[in-house]
Amino acid sequence: MPRDPLSFLTAWYTGQCDGDWEHEYGIRIETLDNPGWSVELDLEETGLHGATLDRTEIAEGDSWIQSWSDGSVFHLRCGPADLGAAVERFRDFAALHGQEGRTS
Repeated sequence: MPRDPLSFLTAWYTGQCDGDWEHEYGIRIETLDNPGWSVELDLEETGLHGATLDRTEIAEGDSWIQSWSDGSVFHLRCGPADLGAAVERFRDFAALHGQEGRTS
């Protein structure tokens, strides 16, 4: 499993791209106005489809991360300096569901 969050995210995305998946699904990264980041990762037609996670929140000072999965999309919201740590939450979720280094 790649150690840094961006390498993991890149590898996971690349592993899903099969000529079809990337035309309908993907990853969306946007900014929030409070400020912060919003990340949505489509789980449809991946090895993580159906895996759920109740909403969790970690907050300490100006640092905060929220994560949850409805089985179709994995959602992340976080503070402006917490994007890497937030993606680590997705990496942990993937590892928990047997997708630590594998693709769909």
